Order: sequence, then structure tokens, then C-alpha cells
Amino acid sequence: MNPPPKPDMRPADPRFSPGPTRKRPGWSYDALSDAALGRSHRSKAAKAKLKRAIDLTREVLEVPDTHRIAIVPGSDTGAVEMAMWSMLGARGVDVFAWENFGADWVVDAVDQLKPAGLKVHVAPYGELPDVRQARPDRDVVFTWNGTTSGVRVPDADWISDAREGVVICDATSAAFAQTLDWAKLDVVTYSWQKVMGGEAAHGMLILSEHGARRLASHTPPWPVPKLFRMVKNGALDEGLFEGSTINTPSLMCVEDYLDTLSWGKSIGGLKALHARADAASKVVYDWIDASAWAAPLCKDPALRSNTSVCLTFKDPSLSPAAAAALQKRITGLLEDEGVAFDVGAYRTAPPGLRFWTGATVPVEELERLLPWVDWAHAAAVAELAAA
Repeated sequence: MNPPPKPDMRPADPRFSPGPTRKRPGWSYDALSDAALGRSHRSKAAKAKLKRAIDLTREVLEVPDTHRIAIVPGSDTGAVEMAMWSMLGARGVDVFAWENFGADWVVDAVDQLKPAGLKVHVAPYGELPDVRQARPDRDVVFTWNGTTSGVRVPDADWISDAREGVVICDATSAAFAQTLDWAKLDVVTYSWQKVMGGEAAHGMLILSEHGARRLASHTPPWPVPKLFRMVKNGALDEGLFEGSTINTPSLMCVEDYLDTLSWGKSIGGLKALHARADAASKVVYDWIDASAWAAPLCKDPALRSNTSVCLTFKDPSLSPAAAAALQKRITGLLEDEGVAFDVGAYRTAPPGLRFWTGATVPVEELERLLPWVDWAHAAAVAELAAA
């Protein structure tokens, strides 16, 4: 069987990875020229940068004044674990998971913290557990958008307005792309390298008044590492929410984050960022719907992510090993051609592909990519059949 002809058009940038994600359109190293390099992060200049990052986060992400914002170590993982280690243990906990990173929080709860009254609610890749099982007298830990499954919660209506427990939300691939219901969320975390295409290693932790009261009134039954401590001498460490970070941040990464926020503001703010993600993901979902070989991993359109589009293979005759081999060959061909990097399904997900469609990915780039995906699939099938 002869290989199919290659498409004429190529994406200008082959980086469609779901994390770290591509930089904003037009980015160059000049964006970092004003970074406070070689300065103490406690210096006046550096603290002004960190405070600016917090203030601009509030503006672009439309965080209400009732919520505090902190820059914390360890990316989104550090931010989520900081909240779990510091806040859980006061009452029963419901942990909801339907993909890899949510499963990490299950491991933290079940194997490490072991709080009394723990309940775990798990669904397989492509599905959502019954979040309506959350109770207002219990704490909740969940991931708003599943990067490795392409499944998100459609809203926060299932969280009680009259809750006594705290709600910890890992929103790393939802922030700046999906509508977060701030009134229902006591801790929101995300990392810079997702929707806005910043550099990695730093996390954001956004804390409600209800969450702050928990921190100030609760002493966890387990040791809390220094990197996770938000309380000093029995009171909330307010300096943390003014830019006094727990550890030394990269001021180059801070400068890059400031650049991404300024770009988001310049194009119209949160509404524009949401619209870009919606438009980009629609291009891919429309292509999947018309595909003879690809199927969405998430079957319910109401639950599909607009930032991480995950697909699997329709062919029911493919064994798991054959599907994995097909994925490997498709991604290899795309990378060899220089049209798409790092688009394979997550290692614990069903074999397939996933494409980042957050705000930094222009629609026209995806329109140029998808014919190449069809080409790579056809070429891979032909090669594997001939082998």
C-alpha cells in the first residue's frame, strides 16, 4: 500500500503539548528583558514584580476581592498538596478523580494523610464520577478539568452554598479557559505552564475567606513541611499573599508570567481567553465528529474539555497493544515531519492522541495540523499492516 500524499500546509509552530504549553502568539526572549535577575526575591524591585503578578492575576482572572492570592512552590502539585496538608483532617473528605492527576490526590489522601471519614469517588478515563455525592458538611477535593482525560465538570452547581466543609479545586488546565465559580471554591490552584503558556515550577493558590478561617482555626493531625506552611504563630501568614514567597522563586519565570498576563489583558481579558479556547477546541471536536477513525475519549459533549482534547481509535478490532503501537507510530511521524510534538495520550490513559487547545493556540494552527493527523494515521496503518 502506497503512503498517502502529504498535506501542503504546515503549522507554523509544532508545539501542541498539553503541558508545558506553547507560548503566546508573538512571544520572544525580549519579553524577559526587564526581569529582576540577580536580585534577591526580598528586594524592593523583586517584591514589586511578585506583587504585580498577584495583582494582575486578580485582574485578568477576575478573582473577587474576598479571595487571597499567593505564589507558591512546586507548580500546581505543590499548591494542591499545600492545601491538602494544611487544611484537611477537620472533618470527612470526599475526593473525586477521573484522570491521572486527580488520582494523585487520591494517593495523597489514602496513602499519606489518611484523614478520618475519607471517601474516594473514581471514574474511568472519559467519564465523570457522580459529584452530586459531595455533602455540605464534608471537605471536597477535585480537579475541575482533567488534562489527561479531556473531561471537566460543567459547573459547580453540585457544591452547596451553605457548605461547612472546604472545597479544594485543582484548576490548572481550567484557569483562564473555563468559568470558575469563585463563590463555591475555597482553594483554587493552577500553574503557569498551562493555559497561559508560562514557564513551569511555580504554582498559584487562591484562598477564600472560608478557607482562610479553616487555616487559622485548624491544626492538622500530621506534620506540615515548611514549604506547605501558610500559618505562623496561630495566624494566617498574610505576607504570603502580598508576594513574600516561602522559597526563592525564579524571577525570570515571574517576568514571563507577567508577560502572559499582560498579553491576556491586551486581547480582551478573561472573556477573550475563554473564547479562544472554545474556538480552538471546536475545530478539533468538529474534525473528530467527522472522522472515520478517531473518537472522543469523553463521550458526553457537556463534559468535554476545551483545553485538552483527547481522542481514541474507533477500530474495535485493535488490541491494546496494537492501539499503543498505532499511537506511537502516529506521534513519531508527526514529530519526524516537524508538525506536532508531544501529542500522544497520557501514559496511563487509553491509547490515542491529545491536543492542547488553550488560548495560546490559534485556530488556524489547528486547521493546518489536522490534515497531517489524518495523513499520519493513514501512513501508520499502512506501515503497520505491511510490517
